Amino acid sequence: MVKMEVKTRKWGSSIGIVIPKEVVDEIGIKPDETIRIDVRKPVKAKDVFGMFPRLSKKSAQELKYEMRKGW
Repeated sequence: MVKMEVKTRKWGSSIGIVIPKEVVDEIGIKPDETIRIDVRKPVKAKDVFGMFPRLSKKSAQELKYEMRKGW
């Protein structure tokens, strides 16, 4: 399996990608051949922030005060 990062381009009313020649040669892709592509969008930290439920009802400041009590 080869992993690569490519930029999408407008192609009529569709979106297309170009597979680099090095990858075509390495895998041996031929014209009019059916291939399978695993498409994933990179995950950004701002998209993940807030996804997980809070385990405590206390604020971060309250938790910090509790941790400092034992010091």
